[in-house]
Amino acid sequence: MGRILAIDYGRKRCGVAVTDVMRICANGLPTVRACDLISFVKDYCSREPVDLIVVGEPKDMRGNESESMTYIRPFLKLLKKELPDMPVEMYDERFSSSIAHREMIAGGFKKKTRQEKGKADEMAAVIILTSYLESRR
Repeated sequence: MGRILAIDYGRKRCGVAVTDVMRICANGLPTVRACDLISFVKDYCSREPVDLIVVGEPKDMRGNESESMTYIRPFLKLLKKELPDMPVEMYDERFSSSIAHREMIAGGFKKKTRQEKGKADEMAAVIILTSYLESRR
């Protein structure tokens, strides 16, 4: 059984998380610049068994696709081109960033750490992946 990789795609930075091989828990990986994400994912998938990539799907309060999809679609197209045999699923990411900030506060992160945008992106990817795993149980 391979890992599941999750991406919280952003225009500048992307949060990345991955499951353990048993798919029990999600762990954050270092935040990646958007321009380096395809290379990062290809490299990671060449080193680790990955069976699925989950990409956060931004939606508005009514459940409609948000305008952020305009810059996520080109990424998805390139991902499919570079890893044609890799299944990719979209998963609702509503509130993942605000939940990440709340969890960081609850976890006792210092204000300076919480203000590091990369840390929040990483946490958002973990939240997306954890939610995805829970929805499949």
